[in-house]
Amino acid sequence: MKTQKISVIITIILISVNSFCQQEISLSNKFQNKKIKAVNRSISLFGDQQDAVEMNAENGSGIGIIEDVEFEKGIIEIEFLGENNPGKSFIGIAFNIQNDQTYEAIYFRPFNFVAKEQTRKEHMVQYIYHPEFTWRKLREEKTGEFENEIKMPPNPDDWFKAIIHIEERTVKVFVNDLSEPILIVDRLTSTTSKTIGIWTGFGSSGRFRNLTLKE
Repeated sequence: MKTQKISVIITIILISVNSFCQQEISLSNKFQNKKIKAVNRSISLFGDQQDAVEMNAENGSGIGIIEDVEFEKGIIEIEFLGENNPGKSFIGIAFNIQNDQTYEAIYFRPFNFVAKEQTRKEHMVQYIYHPEFTWRKLREEKTGEFENEIKMPPNPDDWFKAIIHIEERTVKVFVNDLSEPILIVDRLTSTTSKTIGIWTGFGSSGRFRNLTLKE
């Protein structure tokens, strides 16, 4: 009997710990409660899609900083919807946001998911640290280290899930049900912030839903 009670107590503790360590963030609720700060973008609900928000296209990068949420290390899960529009679809998530211009980000180029040229295939997923390490600087000075091909890429016009493991010194990126990471990089900064946000690149809109944080 004592063994059974101990087992039940342990189970309850484990459930409580797991619940505490996982946050499911409703982006639509955050938007409606004015808890997403738009930087160089406008943000709106995405049609009749449950829990989905949309960022419009503007010149330069844009962030939707999510307020009242703290995340430093762990796993970010989120679903993105870009489009097969060459040079006009850059969609991802920013983390370790120091200010409106200084942050790390993982983003995707969905139009390259169906690329035929090998050089474009190698540019499907990207890590950056703005403003110092832009994609252009990294491609020129550290070719192939901070972007990669996805061997089984998603449909560029469909929702897809990104699973991003953020550790103290490294970042690993997974997509959908793929068991192997599509990108592993060494982080380019040791500064820390607990602020995260949705992100789109130059001239790009994007749609986002089902954000979950695990620490």
